[in-house]
Amino acid sequence: MARGAYIESGGRQYEGNVTAFVLITCFVAAMGGLLFGYDLGITGGVTSMEPFLVKFFPVVYQQMLDDSSTNQYCKFDNQLLTLFTSSLYLAALIASFFAATTSRLFGRKPSMFLGGLFFLVGALLNGFAVNVEMLIIGRIFLGFGVGYCNQSVPIYLSEMAPAKIRGALNIGFQMMITIGILGANLINYATSKYKNGWRVSLGVGAVPAVLLCVGSLFLEETPNSLIERGQHVKAKTMLQKIRGTNNVDEEYQDLVDASEAASKVENPWKNITRRRYRPQLTFCSFIPFFQQLTGINVIMFYAPVLFTILGFGNDASLMSAVITGGVNVIATLIVVGIMIGMKFGLNGEGSFNKGEADILLVFICLYVAAFAWSWGPLGWLVPSEICSLEVRPAGQAINVAINMFFTFGIAQVFLSLLCHFKFGLFFFFAAWVLVMTIFIAFLLPETKNVPVEEMHYVWKSHWFWNKYMPECEDLVAGAYNNSEAAPSN
Repeated sequence: MARGAYIESGGRQYEGNVTAFVLITCFVAAMGGLLFGYDLGITGGVTSMEPFLVKFFPVVYQQMLDDSSTNQYCKFDNQLLTLFTSSLYLAALIASFFAATTSRLFGRKPSMFLGGLFFLVGALLNGFAVNVEMLIIGRIFLGFGVGYCNQSVPIYLSEMAPAKIRGALNIGFQMMITIGILGANLINYATSKYKNGWRVSLGVGAVPAVLLCVGSLFLEETPNSLIERGQHVKAKTMLQKIRGTNNVDEEYQDLVDASEAASKVENPWKNITRRRYRPQLTFCSFIPFFQQLTGINVIMFYAPVLFTILGFGNDASLMSAVITGGVNVIATLIVVGIMIGMKFGLNGEGSFNKGEADILLVFICLYVAAFAWSWGPLGWLVPSEICSLEVRPAGQAINVAINMFFTFGIAQVFLSLLCHFKFGLFFFFAAWVLVMTIFIAFLLPETKNVPVEEMHYVWKSHWFWNKYMPECEDLVAGAYNNSEAAPSN
C-alpha cells in the first residue's frame, strides 16, 4: 500500500504446521458468519413478499398498489418497515459491549454459544410472529446473536490461526457471511410462491443458529484466552495441539508476556483511548464506518426491493437477488447512479426494459464482487488482528458497535433517502468509496505474516503512526525496517 510500512519477512517466525485441527476448528467457528449473512439476505426478500406486507405492513402494500403515484423512488418509504430491518443492528450494537466482557472473563466459546442461542430464539419468534411487536422483539434477539458472534468469532479465528495463514482463515468468516446471504436468497426465491412462505424464510434462521450452538460446544478455547484466565498448563497444551509441534516455548512465552502486560490494565476501555493505542482506535472506528458507507448493505438488505422498484417482477426481483448474492466499488456505483438517473430522472417516473435491467444487474454484481474481495473480509480481519491482548476485546467491541450503528442508520434511512435524493444517493456512496480508498492507501500498514502479539512493531515502523509509539520502548526490530517506507513526519 502506498506509503505503508510493508513487513517483507513478517514478524518472528514460530515453529509449527498448519494442522487439520486448526482448519476444522476455524471452519466451525466461522459458521458464526452464517447468522449475519442469513439475516442480511433474508430481510430484503421477505419485505418484498406481498403476503408478509399485507399481514404486517398493509400501508406499504396499499402504497405499492396506488396507481395515483408514479414515483418509483418512494414505493417502499415507510419508517415502520425499515425499523423491522434496522432494529436488529441497534440491538447488536448494545450486545457487542456485553460480548466484550463475556469474551474477556469467560472465553471466546461462551460468547459464540450465546450468540447462536440468541439468534435461535429470535428466528423462532420471527417465524411464528402474529404481530409487528413480535417481529421486532424477534429482531432484537437476532441482533443480540449477531452482536455476540461478530465480536467473538473474528477474535477467535485470529488467535487460533498461525500468522502465515491468519488472513485466509479469518476470511472464512466473510465467506460464511456470503454463503448465508446466498442461501437466504435461494430460500426466499423458493418460499415466495407460498402464502406463508415468509414464515419459512424467517424460521429457517434457526438452522445456522443450532449449528453454531452445537459446534461451539466441541470447540477448544484459544491459548490467549486460557492464559488470560490463568490456565497456563492447558494453554500450552492447546498451543502444541494447534501448532502440531511440542516446540512452542517461544510463542507461548510471548503470549504469557502479552497476557501479563494486559493484566496490568484495569480498564481496557479507558486504555484504548491512550496515545499509544491511537492507531488501533482509529482503525477499529473508521474501518467499520467506511465499510458501511460502501453502500453494500443497501444492496444486501434491499436488493429485491430495489429490483422491484426498477421494474423487475416479483419472482425476477428475488432471482436477481440470488444472482447478486452468488457473485458477492467507485465506477460501478457511478454507472448505477447514471443509469437510474437517466431512466427515472428527478420525478421518479419511468422503467427499465429487459435489456437495460440486465445491464444494471451486471454492474451491481461487479460491485458486490469488488466488495467481496476487499472491504468485505478485510473489514472484519484488520480490526481483529491489529489490537494487542490488553485492548483486543475493547477494540473488537468498538469495531462491531460502530459497524452495527451505521448499519442500523443506513438500513433505517435508506428508503427515505432514496425517495428524497433519488439517483444521487449512489453518487454519495461512490464519493465515500474514493475517500476511504485514499485513507487506507496512506495510513494502513501491511500486516501480512505478522503475529498478532507483535503488531506494535508495525506501528513503530510506520511513517505516520510511529510518532504515537512510546520512545522509551525499543520496539523496532531489524525484520521490521523497510527501506522503501516513506519518511516519518
